[in-house]
Amino acid sequence: MLRNLILFLSIALVLAGCGGLPTGSSPARTGYRTVPHQPPGEKAQEVVLYALGLLDTGYRFGGKNPEAGLDCSGMVSYIYRQAAGLRVEGSAADIARRGHEIPRDSLRPGDLVFFNTLNRPYSHVGIYIGDNRFVHAPNSNGKIRIDSLSSRYFADRFEAARSYLD
Repeated sequence: MLRNLILFLSIALVLAGCGGLPTGSSPARTGYRTVPHQPPGEKAQEVVLYALGLLDTGYRFGGKNPEAGLDCSGMVSYIYRQAAGLRVEGSAADIARRGHEIPRDSLRPGDLVFFNTLNRPYSHVGIYIGDNRFVHAPNSNGKIRIDSLSSRYFADRFEAARSYLD
């Protein structure tokens, strides 16, 4: 697992150096107001890379580490602690009460996105990774995965976004 994470992070860093928009291009529109490109800070990049490194990790209700499995809030807590050195603990609702609220159209990689998935406010949380996508630990398929904020399911249940990295 650690070997795969290190390999993935190495490849991601190499590819990140090759990325970018061609001269004269503008970012793709996602249906929301486009925010001027601001490179994510170092902590935000680490959070995103760590989140991507946990893709396909098993789901476990109340899980706090990848070896045993993670739930959505456990995933956020683990990633923020490991990648950014920040303590972001508690349930999704607890996490939503802290940090500072940001408009959906101002999301930056590493920000947290919150949803009402259980007919209960702030019952699910994920980490925004850019391009209108986020990493989360749903219990529906049992593994950490990437989904789109534009998917009907999540668009209808979106509640708020918060930043802990500023």
